[in-house]
Amino acid sequence: MSLYLYEIAAARADRSEAAHLLKELDARLYAAGGELIEAQVTRGPHRIFAVAEFPAGPAPQLDAATLGADDVNGPDEVRLVGADLAELKAARPAAGYLVEWDLPPGLDMQTYLDRKKAKAPRYAGVPEVSFLRTYVRVDMNKCLCFYDAPDEGAVRRARAAVDTPVDRLHGLEGLQR
Repeated sequence: MSLYLYEIAAARADRSEAAHLLKELDARLYAAGGELIEAQVTRGPHRIFAVAEFPAGPAPQLDAATLGADDVNGPDEVRLVGADLAELKAARPAAGYLVEWDLPPGLDMQTYLDRKKAKAPRYAGVPEVSFLRTYVRVDMNKCLCFYDAPDEGAVRRARAAVDTPVDRLHGLEGLQR
């Protein structure tokens, strides 16, 4: 079974349209033999970060126009880090913030995982922030890290504690699958 990331630019910045797009996305992925694991929507302008599981074969390309979106990037195969997939499916927990980190050239998956494991205890220095999970693209282009935190400043302090950059930081709407 493989996980795939889709990054979608919503056609409209309207919350109800984003919710409609999530339903359409879920239906299309299901029809293609996949399961939408989670989809998080950024605060306006709306971008959707969706992760789907496909047990047999690669994930399908999605056409932005027929989906009702401005743009669709992906599917890009990802690896879930810091969370259990079965627990994630059961709970479908919301996150408050998403950090995108463009991984440095030459970084391999094992080095990334070793570094993450070594630095994770440092999150204790920022107790108001909970690290939830990360999706690392298998091509090592970037990772998406999800947090529960009171504000952006707290997320930035948590990232500084583990000595990891923030390339883009998004507040999330609370619309999720």
